Amino acid sequence: MNNKSLSREEKALLLKIARDTIEAYARQRKLPPLPSPLPPGLTQSSGAFVTLHKLGQLRGCIGNFFGEGPLAATVQKMAVAAGWEDPRFSPVTEKELPHLDLEISALSPLREIKDISEIEVGKHGIFITKGYYRGVLLPQVATEYGWDRDTFLAHTCQKAGLPMDAWKKGGLKIEIFSAQVFGEKELGLK
Repeated sequence: MNNKSLSREEKALLLKIARDTIEAYARQRKLPPLPSPLPPGLTQSSGAFVTLHKLGQLRGCIGNFFGEGPLAATVQKMAVAAGWEDPRFSPVTEKELPHLDLEISALSPLREIKDISEIEVGKHGIFITKGYYRGVLLPQVATEYGWDRDTFLAHTCQKAGLPMDAWKKGGLKIEIFSAQVFGEKELGLK
């Protein structure tokens, strides 16, 4: 997000868009129309991740750092991707719908860093690239696992398919971002 916080109503509407999209896609393989008009916070271009949990376990997570039109449209596309395109999981089925909890991470723009001391655990996510290797972990991952900065970097390298100590050896690009993270449970929608 371009440093503008989403209101509770905007967050709730984004979660509804993601939920409606997943349900419509599971039943008919169609995207529902986006609400119109959209509140101003949902019309700006912004990257986003959609995370699905089923009974407390990760069920899918896909995102895009760069907005593809309005934030609402990016969330809709990432909801489908999280449910049907995450290679770690089989596609979501209609039977699973009542058991899914949704979480959205609305992202700030990426910022390349030169010194790892710029990474604030709990505030920043990390995106590491080296050639064709790419890995990202959202800010909440480090907090959920109780990781320090070095451990967070090591796991981001591992996710990229690199040795866990690759961040110490240089030659890779480290970018950070922040996110507004909110879910159905947090907002009392589930």
